[in-house]
Amino acid sequence: MAYKIIKSQCTACAACEPECPNNAIREKDGTFIIKPEKCTECLGHFDEPQCVAVCPVENTCIIDTAYPRYQVPA
Repeated sequence: MAYKIIKSQCTACAACEPECPNNAIREKDGTFIIKPEKCTECLGHFDEPQCVAVCPVENTCIIDTAYPRYQVPA
């Protein structure tokens, strides 16, 4: 599953954007969003999603259950 950013909780601090190894995070309308088609949950890069690790507001970056779990290519 991809992660998503809860818009109402995003403070637009931009901490997450440079940490994403897939360039899946961008600014839109004063807050940040995660492009689900680019999000790999940081699998193969880090032990935990970097957006979650660096976000100063708890539970702002959460799993988006509307998308299937990312599968690491074999």
